[in-house]
Amino acid sequence: MSTRGTRSGSSRWSIPTTAARSTTAAGAPCSRKCAPDLRDWDQVSLRERIGVIFQDFARYQMLVGENVGAGDERFFEDEERWRAAAVKGRASEFIETLPSGYRTQLGKWFRDGRELSGGQWQKIALSRAFMRTRADILVLDEPTAAMDAQAEAEVFEHFRQLARERITILISHRFSTVRMADQIAVLARGRIIEHGSHEELMKLNGRYAQLFTLQARGYR
Repeated sequence: MSTRGTRSGSSRWSIPTTAARSTTAAGAPCSRKCAPDLRDWDQVSLRERIGVIFQDFARYQMLVGENVGAGDERFFEDEERWRAAAVKGRASEFIETLPSGYRTQLGKWFRDGRELSGGQWQKIALSRAFMRTRADILVLDEPTAAMDAQAEAEVFEHFRQLARERITILISHRFSTVRMADQIAVLARGRIIEHGSHEELMKLNGRYAQLFTLQARGYR
């Protein structure tokens, strides 16, 4: 799992959008010696290989299953894929308690539309990323911000098992989550100022160690 720990205002928004190819990488093209230019890649093929959750994910006034299916428009109405993705995103447990399960209508636009909690919506968003079964890269932007500590721990323990064969870029301010990563990059003013494992960064005693200690103190 590869994680990018960030500070607010660190231009972290460009990471998920560029990775998802929803924006064009700025600046001069990278030399072929370091990586192919993103602009040379087939956009459709690239998106098929990347699953993304944005912090400000959409909450559609649609069926629960369609909200999950929005993660891959090619399989938008594929109920079997909805269910498989929801299991991976830890959303299946609460979905199955809803009146019509995956066919439950969401949103205030409808007379019988249901409202979900922030944590439930976040599990729906996480499930969307798993709709793309061919994805080699998962980009998660604050995927558990609306969950309590216990729910977050359960989601990430489950997620670690699913992400073993994939590259995962996790953007988070929660160090309880960040510390599990193989590699951590600390961003400030749009630049990487520190990089390494949790143990390496703690030994460095720099910005990461300072922020980790400060946040950990609040749990004592």
